Amino acid sequence: MTRYTERGVFVCFEGGEGSGKSTQSQLLRDALAAEGYAVLLTFEPGDTQVGREVRRIVLSPETGELADKTEVLLYAADKAEHVETMVLPALDRGEVVITDRYVDSALAYQGAGRSLAVEEVEQVTRWATGDLRPHLTVVLDLEPSAGLGRFEERDRIEGESLEFHERVREAFVAMAKADPDHYLVLDARAPVQDIHGAIRARLEPLLAQAVR
Repeated sequence: MTRYTERGVFVCFEGGEGSGKSTQSQLLRDALAAEGYAVLLTFEPGDTQVGREVRRIVLSPETGELADKTEVLLYAADKAEHVETMVLPALDRGEVVITDRYVDSALAYQGAGRSLAVEEVEQVTRWATGDLRPHLTVVLDLEPSAGLGRFEERDRIEGESLEFHERVREAFVAMAKADPDHYLVLDARAPVQDIHGAIRARLEPLLAQAVR
């Protein structure tokens, strides 16, 4: 059963590699905190003790090849722990939760990228997260060739082929088009402050659910 909480605000940043998710999530956290909102800035995978072990496995080049289904289940385990121990408690307190990556990343990377059945990946991932949905998902759209060029060294996922990352990009855009009420797609090449301003404007009506 789809859940959008009536207390707190859940915002997710999605997009390909090098699209500026960390920059924009931190800018939003700082701006909201300066206005007196209680804000939790978090990320997936790896922002819990369990998640750090999962992150090491799924991203380290030393891991080598993983079965596609194994990768899905590892990411799902990270999400389950993250939602139960960090995201839901903060939302229950009425906070603004800003997450760098969430369910859509699994659907884009492990579904479209790995060419698994997206509906099967979604079933596992929605179960792991209790089908908790963000009130707003910001997709920072950038050509993979531009984003990947920002890294001197690449982890397991960043090191995938350009075709892989193009499928990921297409999946993010398609998900946003299918649910425009809960998504905001922005050109990641735009000036940082312009992107931040557009996000802040779209978020404004939701902040009535957050505590200050």
